[in-house]
Amino acid sequence: MKAKTGDHVVIEVEGPHGHRREGVITVVGRADGLPPYQVHWLDDGNTTLLFPGPTARIEPGP
Repeated sequence: MKAKTGDHVVIEVEGPHGHRREGVITVVGRADGLPPYQVHWLDDGNTTLLFPGPTARIEPGP
């Protein structure tokens, strides 16, 4: 998984307690685009350091 600043990360969990979360990548931790990523979450405005798991995907930013 590779990303650049401005891309969106989407995490979707299926099942009875499933949810969807989306954030904007504000900092990419490595020059080659690999994680970790600093993400500003759109649902609550928090910023966290993310090591994406198997339910995450990257969508190109504007």
